[in-house]
Amino acid sequence: MKKYFIIALLLCGMATSAMAQKWEHLADTPQMGWSTWNKFGKNINEEKIVGIIDAMVNEGLRDAGYVYVNIDDCWHGKRDANGFITEDRQKFPHGLKWLADYAHSKGMKLGIYSDCGTNTCAGAPGSLGHEYQDALQYARWGMDYLKEDWCNTTDINPIGAYTLMRDALREAGRPIFFSMCEWGSNKSWRWAKDISHSSRTTGDIGVGFTRLVDEEKYTQWRPLTVMQIVAINDTLRQYAGPGHWNDPDMLEVGNGMTVNEDRAHFTLWCMMAAPLILGNDLRSMSQETKDIILNKNLIAINQDKLGVQALHFCDDQGLQFWFKPLENGDWAMTILNATDSDVKYAINWQKFNFTDTQVSKKSTDFDKKVYAITNLWTHKKEGKTNLKDKAGKPITVPTHDVVAYRLSEVK
Repeated sequence: MKKYFIIALLLCGMATSAMAQKWEHLADTPQMGWSTWNKFGKNINEEKIVGIIDAMVNEGLRDAGYVYVNIDDCWHGKRDANGFITEDRQKFPHGLKWLADYAHSKGMKLGIYSDCGTNTCAGAPGSLGHEYQDALQYARWGMDYLKEDWCNTTDINPIGAYTLMRDALREAGRPIFFSMCEWGSNKSWRWAKDISHSSRTTGDIGVGFTRLVDEEKYTQWRPLTVMQIVAINDTLRQYAGPGHWNDPDMLEVGNGMTVNEDRAHFTLWCMMAAPLILGNDLRSMSQETKDIILNKNLIAINQDKLGVQALHFCDDQGLQFWFKPLENGDWAMTILNATDSDVKYAINWQKFNFTDTQVSKKSTDFDKKVYAITNLWTHKKEGKTNLKDKAGKPITVPTHDVVAYRLSEVK
């Protein structure tokens, strides 16, 4: 009888949530946090998560804005007699409710993972047919974030599947950030805005800037490099904005690329208003990695409230030029060198006069305005832009690296 009573309640919830909406104001700026998958994969447990939470507090990451600690695939136990999912108590002996309480006690938020299909990508129980039960369980545990994947989904309609989970999360009554991980297979950027807070636009990222660092590591699938993902995501800027963000997958900073490549990777994600979800072992990272992921100047670009994804404006001499309009009339500018050699370049600001007609309607007006230049990596002032049609002193953009500026109008 108890089982049928629960089912009746769930069906009632489905009826009342027909007009449900996603939770608002959870994604006014891109989400920031950390996830288990890139570094640990299936090998996760309570001790590691507690250690990461402590490291995020002790290393200043929480105070910099990284507040989500997300448990990816392979936390699952079996479903109980009533169909509710349980956690693997060998991996999480105190249970996920205890772990969420621990995260909250440290000023952090805890996230969890599921899948629209019969099973997750690693073979754990998926949410198909149990969406309302799973959402209720996540709320009971005190979860703050859900990433829902797209494996084992033969003959499933993606819009219907993700809308169903959105409604279930709303009915469960706890504000939970909803991260769709559909990989862009069904062009989710066209329809996900009212369903999720962020949606994946690409396949999985791997450790590699223009080529994978260790190709033999990837035996079951071949992930994308940073630059492959950038090429996909930078064509979709009109679909991103406050409340819903394009997600080019998690960060691989600190996982094996060079410092130059890590710096470029992080800068591009900040410019693209992408979620900043770290994936390295925060308990044992180098000072160079800390300096990258704690760069407050770049984080401010990512978290800018205007919420515009950067424009890849042009290429010149092998370099890419990116511009991102900011809330107060400033601009962020990044010069990316994805070639295999250092490039010297003399900037003529008059080459970069344009209006962002696609999204922000903002104009650079380098022919009318003078901007003070702040280097976002050296943190130094580097003079002003020039109203004249001439090139300045050449700068060097190192291979697989960036030069990034904040341009502030001189009144």
